[in-house]
Amino acid sequence: MFGKKLERSVEVRRDVMDSILSYCRIKHPNEGVLVLKGRSKRGLITVDGLVIPPFSESGPSFAGFPHSFLPFDLSYVGMVHSHPSGPAEPSLTDLHNFFGLVSVIVGFPYEDGSVYAWDSGGRRLPLSIYGDPATGARDLRKTL
Repeated sequence: MFGKKLERSVEVRRDVMDSILSYCRIKHPNEGVLVLKGRSKRGLITVDGLVIPPFSESGPSFAGFPHSFLPFDLSYVGMVHSHPSGPAEPSLTDLHNFFGLVSVIVGFPYEDGSVYAWDSGGRRLPLSIYGDPATGARDLRKTL
C-alpha cells in the first residue's frame, strides 16, 4: 500500500565541494556551518549551491545558526558543518539539530575523502561529486 522506502543518495557539484572544503579550512580550528541548496528527486539529493547562514556562531566543538533568520527558500536541502577534531560522524546534538534532508559532515584535514553524508537517523548516505568546473561536464563522477 505505501510502497518501498526511498533509498537516498547525495551528489555535490565539484565547485560546491571545493567551496565547502575551503570554508572549513578558513574556519579551522572552529567548526564551520553552511546551508546546502539544491533539489531532491526520487531519493537523489543534488547539491548545487551554498548559503552562509545569517547570525551563525561557532567554536572548536559547535556550530549553529537560528533557522528563523534564513530567508524562505524551497531549495534548501540540508546543511554541512565541520568537525575539526574527532570523527566526521553525527553527534546526538547534530541529530537533534538536523535541518533538511541531509547533513554533510567534513572532518579534518578537509579533503574529498573526509566528507560524509548522513540522514536524520544517523545513517550514512552514499555521496558522490559530479561535474568538471573547467568544461562543465556532468558525467565526471567521484564516489566517496
